Amino acid sequence: MDDKESCKSWNGIDSGEEIVISGIAGKFPDSDNMSQLRENLFNKRDLIRADHGRWLSEHPDLPRRMGVMNNVKKFDADFFDYSFEKAQTLTPEIRILLERSYEAIIDAGINPKQLRGKNTAVIVGNFLCESQLKLMYTDLKLNGLNIIGCSKSTLANIISHHFDLKGPSQVVDTACSSGLYAINIGYRCIMSGQCEDAIIGAAQININSILNMHFFRLGVMSPNGESRPFDKAANGYVRSEAVSVIYLQKAKNAKRIYAIIPHIKTNCDGYKEEGITYPSSQMQTTLLSEFYDECGIPTSCVDYIEAHGTGTKVGDPQEVNALHKVFCKNRETPLMIGSVKSNLGHAEAASGYTQLAKVIIAFETGIVPPHINYTSPRDDIDSIKNGAICVVTNPMPLKNGYIGINSFGFGGANAHMLVKWNPKQKLDNNGPNDGLPRLVLLSGRTEDSVNLFLNDAANHPINIEYIRLLHDIHADNIDGHSWRGFTILNTLRQDSIKEIQNFENVKRPVWFIFSALGSQWPGMGQNLLKLHVFANAIRMCDVALKPYGISVTNILTTTDEKVYKDALNAFVGIVAIQIGIVELLTSLGIIPDYMISHSAGELGCAYADGCLTIEQAILAAYFTGLTCIEETIIRSSTAIINLNYECLTNICPVDIEIICRNSENSNIVSGPTKSMREFMNKLQV
Repeated sequence: MDDKESCKSWNGIDSGEEIVISGIAGKFPDSDNMSQLRENLFNKRDLIRADHGRWLSEHPDLPRRMGVMNNVKKFDADFFDYSFEKAQTLTPEIRILLERSYEAIIDAGINPKQLRGKNTAVIVGNFLCESQLKLMYTDLKLNGLNIIGCSKSTLANIISHHFDLKGPSQVVDTACSSGLYAINIGYRCIMSGQCEDAIIGAAQININSILNMHFFRLGVMSPNGESRPFDKAANGYVRSEAVSVIYLQKAKNAKRIYAIIPHIKTNCDGYKEEGITYPSSQMQTTLLSEFYDECGIPTSCVDYIEAHGTGTKVGDPQEVNALHKVFCKNRETPLMIGSVKSNLGHAEAASGYTQLAKVIIAFETGIVPPHINYTSPRDDIDSIKNGAICVVTNPMPLKNGYIGINSFGFGGANAHMLVKWNPKQKLDNNGPNDGLPRLVLLSGRTEDSVNLFLNDAANHPINIEYIRLLHDIHADNIDGHSWRGFTILNTLRQDSIKEIQNFENVKRPVWFIFSALGSQWPGMGQNLLKLHVFANAIRMCDVALKPYGISVTNILTTTDEKVYKDALNAFVGIVAIQIGIVELLTSLGIIPDYMISHSAGELGCAYADGCLTIEQAILAAYFTGLTCIEETIIRSSTAIINLNYECLTNICPVDIEIICRNSENSNIVSGPTKSMREFMNKLQV
C-alpha cells in the first residue's frame, strides 16, 4: 500500500474510542473569539501593537509592541454567583478561564448542568501568573481570599468547583509548552479510563513590565517588537496573551467533532552543554521519530506543521532542522510549515492553544491561514533555502487532513501533537430538501445575546445539525439565563418569526385548547403532513374511515371550497388535525397541564385526555358530521341567554339543558323547538 492509500486508510473514525476536540473557546490578541481570530488570520492582520496600555514605561530594555487581549478586567461576576469583593480577589487569568470553560462546554453542545458530579478532569497550563505577583505583593487591600485568588492551583480548581467536577484538577507548568503538556495529561486521563472527558485550558496575561524586561535581557525578545519566524530579519519573539479552553471526550460521546487526536507525546532535552534554555534539535528529532513510529501514520500524510516558530536566534534553526530530518526523507513535495506567532506573537504557556486554534480554523474552512511577516529565509536554515521546507505565505488547501503541532519550553520540555480533521461530511448547508420550517429555541444572559444567536441562525442557510445542537444545550434551564427566545426559520419565506422575552423563573402551565366547528380553511394541515408523526396519525384516521369511502388526507390537501365547507368534511378534518397535533406535541414531550374544548373540539380533547382512541375519535367525528348533512328535520333549537348560571338553572324547564357556560352572565341552552320557543317568550315578558 503506497502513502496515498495509507493516508486514506487512516482518515476516518474506526471506532468511537478516539479522543476528539468537541468544544473550543478562546480570547486572543485583538480577537475576542474564534470567529474574530479566523477573520484576522485570513486577512493577514498583524495583531501586535504598541498602544497596548498595559504599562506606560519607556525603558530602553522594554520593547513597546506586544499582543494583548481586549477587556481583560471585565467579568460577569453575577452570572458566576460571585460578589464584587470576591471577584476582585481572583486574577484575570482565573476569571477568563472560568468564562471560556463555560463557552467551551456550551460549544460542545452540552448544558453545564449535565456535567455536575461527573468524573471530568480539569487540566490548565500556566507559566508565569503575573497577576499573582500584583495581588500577593503590591495590593494592600488584602484578605484571606487573596491567598486562594493568587494560587496557581485555583486556575484549575475554580473550574472544578463551579461546575462540580470530580475528576483530576491540576495546573501544569513546562514554560512555553505548558499548553500541549496539559492536553497530553488530559488525553492520558481519558485513554486510561481515569475519566470520561476533560476540560483543558491555558492562560497567559502580561501585566508586569519587569518580566518583559527580564525576557529582553535574556536575549530572546525582539527589540523592535516584530514577530518574524523563519525570516531573515527575525530577531526574537514578541510577548503575547491568550486564554483558551478545549473540551476533550471520546468520539462516541461527542455531539460535534472539530478534530481528532490520533497521538500526542512529550519528552525532555535533559542535560545540554549550551545551557538549560538552549533547545535541543537532537531530542526534538527523537521525539518526532518515536512519535510517528508509535502512531503508525506516515509522515507523508501530514499536510502541514504548525511550528513552535518563535523567531529567536537559536529556536527556529533547531526546530526546523529536527522537522527536516524526520519529515523530508524521500518526501516528494516540500513540507509546509507556518507559525501563528507571526500574526499575534508568543503567548508562552498558552501558545499551544493559539496554534491549535489556527489548526481548527484550517479544519473548519479546509484552508490553512497564511503565515505573515516573511519575505526571505534565514541564512542558517538550509532546508527552507533549498525548498525542502516551505513557509505557507498564502492560504493553503488541505489534502489529507493531518496537521502536526510542535511546541517546546525553554527548560527543555518538548511536545508534539498530531490532529486530523473530522472526515464526516456535513449535511448540505440547506439541510434536507423537505421545505420544513425549523424552530430554534435558546436562552441567554441578556436580551442582546439571545438576539445575536437567533439572528445568526436566521442569516445563514438552515443548518439542522447546528439547530439540534442548540436544542440539546437548552433542553434544560441554564442558571443565570434570564432571557429566552425563539425563531421559526422557513426556507419558503424570506421573513422569519422571532420573539424574545424575559424569564421570571415561573413555570407557566401548558394548555391544549381545541377549537370548534368553523375553524377550517383551504389546505389546512397540508404542511403538517410533512412531519412524520403527524402524517402517521392522519394515516391511522384514513384506515379507520376507509370502509366509509372518505379520506382525511384529501380533505386536508384540497383547495376546493365545497369540500372544506361541507359539514362532514369539516368535522372529520378538524378532529383529525387535532389528533395529529396532539400526537406531534406529545412526541416532543409537551404534556398539557390543562385542556379545554368546545363543539367539535370536544372529540379532540377526549382523545388527548385518553377517553377515546384515534379510531373512536375520528369515527365519532364522521358520524356527527354525517348526521348534520343527512338530517333534514330540525328537532331542537339553541339560544344564548344573558343570565348567570345559578339563576338559569333554577328556571330552566326539565327538557331544556344548559349546554355551554360562555361567561359568568352568558350561557347557551338547547332543547325541543316548541319548548325553547315557549321558554324564550316567557323570558321576554
